[in-house]
Amino acid sequence: MILTVTLNPAYDITYGIDRLKPGTVHRVASVRQRVGGKGVNVARVLHSLGVSVLATGLASTEFAVEAEHELPADFVLGLPWVRRTIVIQETGDGHATTGLWEPGATPDASAVDRLSTRVRGLLGRTRGLVISGSLPPHVDSELPALLARMAVGAGIPTICDVSGAALRHAARVPGVVLMPNADELSELTGTAPHSPAEVVAAAQPLLDAGVGAVIATRGADGMVAATGTGSWSAVVSQPITGNTTGAGDAAAAAVITGLAADRMPEVPALLAAAVATSAASVAAPLAGEIDHRLRERLLPTVPVRRVPGPEREEKP
Repeated sequence: MILTVTLNPAYDITYGIDRLKPGTVHRVASVRQRVGGKGVNVARVLHSLGVSVLATGLASTEFAVEAEHELPADFVLGLPWVRRTIVIQETGDGHATTGLWEPGATPDASAVDRLSTRVRGLLGRTRGLVISGSLPPHVDSELPALLARMAVGAGIPTICDVSGAALRHAARVPGVVLMPNADELSELTGTAPHSPAEVVAAAQPLLDAGVGAVIATRGADGMVAATGTGSWSAVVSQPITGNTTGAGDAAAAAVITGLAADRMPEVPALLAAAVATSAASVAAPLAGEIDHRLRERLLPTVPVRRVPGPEREEKP
């Protein structure tokens, strides 16, 4: 099975309105709410694809019960309440989305230790691990890296899709796969890469330091995968409009599926699957869902191009 870890889960609430006008009152046309958080969204996509998956992390009792009703889940009870992430989805021209993310609650003192024990106990059944999303207040930013190091040490392919200080710590775990978006990659590397070649150049020091791969998600510009054996870029051949919330989670689901099936997958095929799955998520109404027909249609059409690596000076 594939294990996902969500440290700061959320109730995903989607408001549908015609058009957002700041400073005015809106009548909401539709409201949808369900359990979420980045790792939960990854698990939901995997579950819909028929992949064996288990979602874990920190949760309140109410959230854990709801999650178990929707998908295979085994959360550690340690949050007094669970935050909300609110997406305002405009149904008028442009299909714009606006997100409001609450910070979350501080877990009780023993919750993190109990979660680490839970993850360690599940590793024997795990073929791939995804640790994603933000951290609750007052949780050590090294926690994702500690969990990743434990899994990589057990020979399990591991993705860290985190940000800020947690991403900096994760980047020190040899063999880990990082999936930063453009802003996260810029913050991590101190650069502002725009082209695929610039992304690869920014990722090279991370690879040199031992990171297994950097798969940068770039919104409408697609993705770039930088690895020790080569780098590639890919983007869908047609514009996809809709709800972009959860697109990176869908990409992570595709990547971990490929890594769990083959420790040395063909990177171009892996990248094409990630781009197609991410685009199919944008076309679906809610984070954690994908348009399966669109995904199947896009998979064979995603163009993948080799990106030359940065030139290096030869040592005398």
